Amino acid sequence: MHRIAVVEKDLCKPKNCSLECIAFCPLNRDGGKCITLSNEADRSKAIAVIDEDICNGCGICVKKCPFEAITIINIAEELEERKVHQYGQNAFRLYNIPVPKSSTVVGLLGRNGIGKSTVLNIIAGLLKPNLGRYDDEPSWDEVIEHFKGTAVKEHLKAVAEKRIRVAMKPQQVYLIAKVFNGTGKELLARYDESGYGEHYAKRLGLHESLDRYVNELSGGELQRLAVAVAASKDADLYLFDEPSSYNDVYQRLEVARVINEIAGKGKSVMIVEHDLTMLDYLSDYMHILYGEPGAYGIVSDVMSTNTAINEFLQGYISSINVRFRDRAFRFDSATSGEDLIMEEVVTEYSRIEKGYPGFRLVADAAMVRKGEVVGIVGANALGKTTLMRMIAGIDRPDAGAFKINSRISYKPQYLEQDYEYDVRTLLSEAYGRSIEGSSAEPLIIEPLRLRKMYDKTVKNLSGGELQKVAIAACLLRDADIYAMDEPSAFLDVEDRITIARFIQRFVKGQGRSAIIVDHDMHMVDMVADTLIVFTGTPGKEGYATGTLNKREGMNLFLKGLDITLRRDEESNRPRINKMHSRLDRMQKEKGIYYI
Repeated sequence: MHRIAVVEKDLCKPKNCSLECIAFCPLNRDGGKCITLSNEADRSKAIAVIDEDICNGCGICVKKCPFEAITIINIAEELEERKVHQYGQNAFRLYNIPVPKSSTVVGLLGRNGIGKSTVLNIIAGLLKPNLGRYDDEPSWDEVIEHFKGTAVKEHLKAVAEKRIRVAMKPQQVYLIAKVFNGTGKELLARYDESGYGEHYAKRLGLHESLDRYVNELSGGELQRLAVAVAASKDADLYLFDEPSSYNDVYQRLEVARVINEIAGKGKSVMIVEHDLTMLDYLSDYMHILYGEPGAYGIVSDVMSTNTAINEFLQGYISSINVRFRDRAFRFDSATSGEDLIMEEVVTEYSRIEKGYPGFRLVADAAMVRKGEVVGIVGANALGKTTLMRMIAGIDRPDAGAFKINSRISYKPQYLEQDYEYDVRTLLSEAYGRSIEGSSAEPLIIEPLRLRKMYDKTVKNLSGGELQKVAIAACLLRDADIYAMDEPSAFLDVEDRITIARFIQRFVKGQGRSAIIVDHDMHMVDMVADTLIVFTGTPGKEGYATGTLNKREGMNLFLKGLDITLRRDEESNRPRINKMHSRLDRMQKEKGIYYI
């Protein structure tokens, strides 16, 4: 076996501990130097350094570290021969690399911190693989020779010789506004090498946004602009890193169709996406990335999309007999939680109206019962957040009335990150007393895997970490209704499934209620008992139904999208039928858009 030792720099704080990792290491106690400090003279600037060559993998340092900063993993020795890149000593490393395919969309499926963006950067030529030699980087010739006899060699050789043109849509689209000061139209014109820029902008609903400056665009507009810019380049390989973020379901479907159109022109496409429904709809083939987030990632061999998703949900790759998760994710029937809903109404409202300059919202009467999770679905800019704010008591309707006899805890769509203190303090403030040692730790903190984040400063959290902390803070407040606006944003596939299941269990088990707004159809299908469906003209007029049973609500919603969903025979997960396929036509003829 080979040892992987990872030390998280953000968590390792030698100045605030008694160096337990060094003191209790058996090899150190025998006079060796398995664990040392990077800076012996100044502990405030030091972190622990672990010699992987002599580490015996006992794991004592992992258990003794008060900040949970150390991860020790034993892996098969032969895997080291497939190391593609390592960021430094005791840092993340990647094993294996996928190969793009012409006329094909290849999806990458895995958790945050498992190496997906690293893969895209290597495939694009933005990061030269160092084969694990982080202190003595190999030349391109050495890298290419290392992959001799594989399809990866030819791709990397083309990258090194600059014979392959690459268009890449980055993950962090908000950075575009920091490096470009012009309008959307100017940005698109600068990179439109194919002459299709305006075509893609129109397809993606950007015709009214292009004249505005990039820093004035919403997250969804910026995301779709980045997709249009990448798609309009004249390239051989197109890489899209999380293209659905910030977009509603309608916009996600159009982004998917644009990406499929690119592959249809004979181009190679690779995509990273956490919306499982969209990834399934988009991809022809797929690679699973598994391992330990932040420590190491392994890229599986290529699989069919359906096989990859089902094996990811199972946590088991059958072709190589590897189990990478100790539990499987299963999908229940659409009505599995309805029998736990009580008759007691915790909030209700009559037909209401709310107007702003240029926009009007009308919502039919609805109610929320104890033990019920109400899902809210619809396009952006139809008033979903406006309704949530009125339910939460932040805004008042112009006409109609709310009858709220309940305490409401609200998680907004956009999360503030200017909080100066650590996660422990934020969660304790939400809870009303110290979170450590409380009954809420096993109930909320541990299922969401947040204990390890206690000492992290909130403003330094990643998007996914911040989202989980915000969800926990919402649930820690003593309330009858938990209202959450887009809880899936920035979360990876596994966290979305885990949190959807957790919210359902928490609401039912505690006798509370929840209202969830989200654009991930998998998330909505898992978490909601009933639905409120929004229709109308985005930015001008929105109409909300009353609470509908899930079958009726999803059928109405999907009919508006002109798509049909079926259930996978193996995992029971919802899958979008290919447009105009036999199943699609058959379900539409019967008026059954949701099974």
